Amino acid sequence: MIVAIHQPAYLPWLGYLARIAEADVFVFLDTVQFEKNSFTNRNRIKSANGPVWLTVPVRQKGHIGKPLSALEIDDATDWRTKHLRSIEQNYRKAPRFSRCEPDLATLLQPGEALLTELCYRQLKFWAGVLDIGTRIVRASELPVGGLKSDLVLNICRHLRADRYLSGPLGRDYLAEDTFAAAGIEIDYHSYIHPVYSQLYGPFVPAMSVVDYWMNTADTKLFRGHQ
Repeated sequence: MIVAIHQPAYLPWLGYLARIAEADVFVFLDTVQFEKNSFTNRNRIKSANGPVWLTVPVRQKGHIGKPLSALEIDDATDWRTKHLRSIEQNYRKAPRFSRCEPDLATLLQPGEALLTELCYRQLKFWAGVLDIGTRIVRASELPVGGLKSDLVLNICRHLRADRYLSGPLGRDYLAEDTFAAAGIEIDYHSYIHPVYSQLYGPFVPAMSVVDYWMNTADTKLFRGHQ
């Protein structure tokens, strides 16, 4: 049983989705605190002038000590329309724009009050589009606790994992000896970014999945463990 765990991500990049595709179970980590300037509520698209950030505004007042699952979206401004227009402006000449446009409007339609709910709905959409069959569960629905390495280990134990697929930054905080003692192998995910046809000059990696989605029809990108 291969388990991967990651915080929610708005319009995630391909490496995020690749790790999910290689796991049997992906845990949507909505029980930790919000990190400002992370990719939880923002990501980048490509424009003629370089990468552009799309950020979901959140209500940060009082969020300290609260889990991500309680973080509210700040709808004081019409950020959804702004994001939609920005994507349309920069991708209207992309090969698949006309085909993707209706789904894009649905992805950014009003509805969720909480950031994690928005990210979860979008994640389910990307999993469907890219043919990712991994089981997705929310950490908030699991009877486990702990901090950092202990939290990851407790989740893996609960799910009866024998292998944990970590991001490369896991080397900075995972207590590898405790995983070994529990019979759980740690595999640090090394993602090789594909090069595909993009608009606006030389290829720029690590854009939002929107960039890939608009530019290529290869929905079988992830052919790893499924």
